[in-house]
Amino acid sequence: MRIDIITVLPELLESPFSHSIIKRAQNKGIAEIYVHNLRDFSKDKHRRVDDYSFGGDAGMVIKIEPTDNAISFLKSQRDYDEVIYTSPDGEPYTQKQANILSCKKNILILCGHYKGIDQRIRDAYITKEISIGDYVLTGGELAAAVITDSIVRLLPGAISDETSALTDSFQDKLLAPPVYTRPAEYKGMKVPDVLLSGNFKEIEKWKMKQSLERTKRLRPDLYNDLMNQE
Repeated sequence: MRIDIITVLPELLESPFSHSIIKRAQNKGIAEIYVHNLRDFSKDKHRRVDDYSFGGDAGMVIKIEPTDNAISFLKSQRDYDEVIYTSPDGEPYTQKQANILSCKKNILILCGHYKGIDQRIRDAYITKEISIGDYVLTGGELAAAVITDSIVRLLPGAISDETSALTDSFQDKLLAPPVYTRPAEYKGMKVPDVLLSGNFKEIEKWKMKQSLERTKRLRPDLYNDLMNQE
């Protein structure tokens, strides 16, 4: 998989992609991640990419010309399955979306910034708008990092134990059950007996019960959706 990211602050993405699973996936050739500085596509002598908006609203807007130049250049190199714009008014991001995107070959992410981008870019190029939550960030770089991380970790070979990703929270619309490790007792706090029993059938029943209870308590919206499907 290849992921291209267009941003006005490429430095913000250096650390997230230089460590842990994302770094290993790149070293293995499982994922290719390229960050492009939008200012490189500006014809302004000061490399400016923003301007005031028509209508007199406060704040700056990313200009159409450098953004069009960047997207057009990248699209001339390859076909993209999705051109994503990170925006607070986009579709809420979910594990289901991450699963779908992980099956794509090429993805282009345009990071929102300032008061947004010229609407004509959204109309002409964007195939999917994504929000990672009902709040506003300084820019879409962190959102792009979140999206990239959630996708890459699902790629075959990115995680040594691939079943681990399949049992994460939200994969089946349930929160994951509690987890424990050694020692079995610490300062009077004990691991549930069923997890030490070796009875895998009972262990799986316990995990499902715990997942249901946690989801109902912590995320009643997910729990109700699940119950309504049955």
